[in-house]
Amino acid sequence: MAVQVAVCGPAECTDDEARQARRVGELLAERGAVVLCGGGSGVMAAAAAGARSRAGTVVGIRPGDGSEAASPDLSVTVVTNMGQARNAVLVWSADAVISVGGSWGTLSEIALAVRRGGIPVVSLGGWRVVAADGTPVPGADRVETAEQAVEAALRPGHPAA
Repeated sequence: MAVQVAVCGPAECTDDEARQARRVGELLAERGAVVLCGGGSGVMAAAAAGARSRAGTVVGIRPGDGSEAASPDLSVTVVTNMGQARNAVLVWSADAVISVGGSWGTLSEIALAVRRGGIPVVSLGGWRVVAADGTPVPGADRVETAEQAVEAALRPGHPAA
C-alpha cells in the first residue's frame, strides 16, 4: 500500500505558503506517496495541485456535508460532515504529517499528530510551539524548505518511508 502523507495548512494562505505547499505536493507524488488534505482552498488546494501535476493521488477529507466547494485537483473526496473534528480523521489516516504555514485548524492537526505519536510531524513555517519559559516543545520537526519537509516525512527507516 502507498504511503499516505497529510499536508495541512490554512485555507487563506500567503503566496509563499501556497508555493511551498505546491512543491510539497509535487515531491510527495514523485516519491509515490498519496497526499491527504482537507480538500479546500489555500495550502490544501496548492498541495493537491502540485501532486496532481505529477500524476499523484490526492484524497480530500472534507469537513462538511459535501455541498461546499472542494479543490478541483482532488482524486477522491471523503465527506465527513464532522466540521473541524475531521482533523482527527485526516491525522489518523496519515503515515506522516507536514504542515505548511499556520492557522488554528493547522495547530489542531499538529497537536493531534504529535499526541498520536509514532509518525513524523513536520512544520514548514507557521507554528512554533514553546513552553512558558520559551523553550521549544518537542514533537514537530521544523524545516525551511519543501524538500526538507518531504525528506523528514519520508526519512529512511521510518514506516512512512
